Amino acid sequence: MEKINETTVTEFFLKGLSGYPRLEIIFFMLILVMYVVILLGNGTLIIISILDPHLHTPMYFFLSNLSFLDICYTTTSIPPTLVSFLPQRKTISFSGCVVQMFLGLAMGTTECVLLATMAFDRYVAICNPLRYPIIMSKIIYVQMAAGSWLAGGVNSLVQTILVVQLPFCRDNVINHFSCEILAVMKLACADISGNEFIMLVATTVFTLTPLLLIVVSYTLIISSILKIHSAEGRSKAFSTCSAHLTVVIIFYGTILFMYMKPKPKASLNSDKLQATDKLISMFYGVMTPMMNPLIYSLRNKDVKEAVKRLVGKKSFSK
Repeated sequence: MEKINETTVTEFFLKGLSGYPRLEIIFFMLILVMYVVILLGNGTLIIISILDPHLHTPMYFFLSNLSFLDICYTTTSIPPTLVSFLPQRKTISFSGCVVQMFLGLAMGTTECVLLATMAFDRYVAICNPLRYPIIMSKIIYVQMAAGSWLAGGVNSLVQTILVVQLPFCRDNVINHFSCEILAVMKLACADISGNEFIMLVATTVFTLTPLLLIVVSYTLIISSILKIHSAEGRSKAFSTCSAHLTVVIIFYGTILFMYMKPKPKASLNSDKLQATDKLISMFYGVMTPMMNPLIYSLRNKDVKEAVKRLVGKKSFSK
């Protein structure tokens, strides 16, 4: 009878904001608008980086990868979230849930590693500018970007396989908007301490290690900038990395806020607290991809000039 129970879960129920129907309508419209902005903003940034020859540099190659990554990440998470807001569509098949887990974790891991490679690129550009063309040759920066995607895919594949092998009994209610891997793992009717340990190791390698590399890179960058005598030189040097630094602060700042904030024992089962945590998690997955193209366009002269050149060419051709 126990074996039968372990194989009865063929679909999961996404709890989302069940119990808050008015909020579901509001957030459905809000998230939909934000998703459209993400597609337009990141898509435009990719097109500009491809069309303008002046942006065919390692920095903008990485930025195009980041924009494409944000499109992929939100496309794997936002549509299921929107569906979970619909009263009649709160279930997802087991196989669909597995695909969601894999893609979501792969995109998240890839972004962590990619942000670290972008920090290294800025370090070489500012601290070792004479050797920059040699160190960051096309072969090297393409391999670095490919390595970021490979690291995300391998980590997610291993983690997802380990979760799929767990036995799932009758509890199929996921207390989230989508199939977030930790939320699914907690439904298993078996000891998950091994899975949690492996995930902790993976988090250290693919999240905290890139963060450490970013901190070291920017420590060296700031130290190098402070040695520049002219104020104009310092301003120009800092402007080349300020956009990336802003994105890193938003990305990692939200992660640290979500996973490291204290949770009083008396409030652990509070429905309101759970709803708040889920909303923070949802907006973390939406705000960062939406802000990235805005930050890189508003704080970056190269992108602004590229837009002017492209608009000028279009007007001249007419």
